[in-house]
Parts: sequence; structure tokens; C-alpha cells
Amino acid sequence: MQLVVQVKLLPTPEQASALTATLRACNQAATHAAAIAHAKNLTDRNGLQQEVYAELKAVFGLSAQPAVRVVKKVVDAYTTLKANLRAGNLGRPGSKRRIKAESKPVTFRPRAAQPFDDRCLSWQLDQQTVSVWTTAGRLKKVRFACSPETLKLLAAHRRGESDLIERDGTFYLMATCDVPEAGPYEPEYFVGVDLRAKLQKKRTKSARRRLKERRRREQRHVKNTNHIIAKRIVTEAQRTSAGIALEDLGGIRHRARLRKPQRVTLHSWAFAQLGEFIAYKAHRQGVPVVHVDPAHTSQTCCECGYIDKRNRVDQALFVCRNCGVVAHADRNASHNIAHRGAVVWNAGRESRVPAAP
Repeated sequence: MQLVVQVKLLPTPEQASALTATLRACNQAATHAAAIAHAKNLTDRNGLQQEVYAELKAVFGLSAQPAVRVVKKVVDAYTTLKANLRAGNLGRPGSKRRIKAESKPVTFRPRAAQPFDDRCLSWQLDQQTVSVWTTAGRLKKVRFACSPETLKLLAAHRRGESDLIERDGTFYLMATCDVPEAGPYEPEYFVGVDLRAKLQKKRTKSARRRLKERRRREQRHVKNTNHIIAKRIVTEAQRTSAGIALEDLGGIRHRARLRKPQRVTLHSWAFAQLGEFIAYKAHRQGVPVVHVDPAHTSQTCCECGYIDKRNRVDQALFVCRNCGVVAHADRNASHNIAHRGAVVWNAGRESRVPAAP
């Protein structure tokens, strides 16, 4: 499986200036190439490269390999745009949003990420430095900082391109690592994870205001917290030989029937992020993961199976109208998800058993 790891660059002021100028030049070149691709309807990499390669070098000061990377970035951007159009993510055919997206070329922010391959960027992991091409020449011994675990991951599994990004005046490298997955084991039981618990807890007026005002620093804090939670869940499941059952939240944005203030919260909160983190960490460690239908998990009694929306008394309390069991609402939902996970796993296992001759 592929993982993307982040390291923080620690350039000198002169090196930082060169990196900023390089990002600006590459993104200006990418915007120019994107405009030509749009005007001439050039969709393939070879055709666009033949059209703009010489100009990217002569006008924008790019050397050969960075120019090639810029062309690929432009082609990838248009591929993503077309995929979003096909999926309907930019509105229906004829809508104002879709027409706007189709009628103008892709543009790139002055400090948007720029990919570098091993010809443009090399790593000296023992010294924790990198050597990187810039428009001011090759920068050598640019220091970087990362955790010991990340350093081991880079040394053993780094493959392909690394992206240079600048965020609030700080430079980072995002490196791709091709990590082998451990073989899954047969789980003794399943742990249910109620992913929508966080979403439900964020439906207050103050939460909506905070979500609207949240900046990238808070978003990074949320992401880091989800990483920590996911790691703890996967570690505990591995320690106890358990599998993990997650809610299948695909399409929930379209299925959920909420009032407008709640829809704002739903679309603002990265509610599926924790599930994604749990899934990839589990696959890496060989922990079995199944996705189950989340319908009525918060209204179903985990003891008797009785379903009634009145069972959910409030956000925290679950009281079954049939058998009278009293439980924490999130704990009850997680038990239902775990039970469905075991059913899904057993059904899949039975389908893999060869038929008797």
C-alpha cells in the first residue's frame, strides 16, 4: 500500500527564498500550460509537452525535468477535473457551476505544491538533508526534521515523486512510501466504531460557528487527533486479535435529510476522515476491516434487536422501549456495528468456501 509521509524542511533564509521563487515559477508555468491545454483541447501528456516544453524552459527558467513535471501536473489536474464532472461533483450539465468549471482553464496558486522526481530531488537520510533543484541552481544540504519512525519509513520504502509545498511560510516535503501490507488474520470478534458520533456531537450553534471559523491550524490539529485515535483503535484490535467494523458512509451527504444548519455542519466536518485513517492503518498491520450499513444502528437495541427512533432518548442516552435496557447511546450503536461486522465477515468467509463435489 502507498503511504504519504511529511517532513519539515529547515532551510536557511537564502534557501527559503530560492524555494519560494521556484514554486512561483513552476506554478506560473503550470497556469500558462493549462491555458494552452484548454484553448487547444490538449488532453494527453505527450501532445501538451510537445506544445509547451520549449517555452517552459525559455520563458519560465525551468530545466528539462522540472518542465516535464509541470506538464504532468497540468494533465493530472485536467484528469481530476473531468472525473469530477463525470461524477456530478460540479453540478448537473447546464448548471452555472458546471458551465463555469468547463469554460475556463485550470489555474494554480503561486505557492501550490510542485512534484519532484529523483532527478530533481535527492535524499541524504543519514544526514537528514535533501538536495533539490531550484531556479537559482541546485540547493544542497537543506536540512529537514521528522520523527525516527518516519525516517525509518523513508529509508525502507520511499518510492517515486516527492511534493514540495509551502504552508504559512514553512516548507514541507510529502514523500510517497510503498509499504507492504501484513496478511490479515482470522478475527476472534469485531470492534464496532461509530463514526457519526462526532458528527452528531457537532450540531450545536457554537460548533457551527467554530467550524466556519476554523483555519488550517485547527484542521491539522483535528487530523492529528484522528491519527492518534485511529492508531489506538488499530493497536488494541491487533493486540486482542479482533477485527474492526466501520460504517459505510459512502453517499451519506446525499442521503442525510437534515435541516439547513445541520447540512452546513455535515459538509464542513471531515466526518469520514477517521474511518479512512483506521482503514489504512489496519490494512498495514493486517487487521481485518469490514464496512457495514449504518442504517438504524443508533435506534436499534443491541440486546433484543428492537428498532424504534424513540429508543434514542437524547444524544447520550439509549432506552429500549421493548426490553427496557438502558445504555450509552454511542456504546449501543458501536455494539450494533460490531455485530453487523461479524455477520458480514462470516458471510464473506462462507462465500469463499468451495462447493462440495
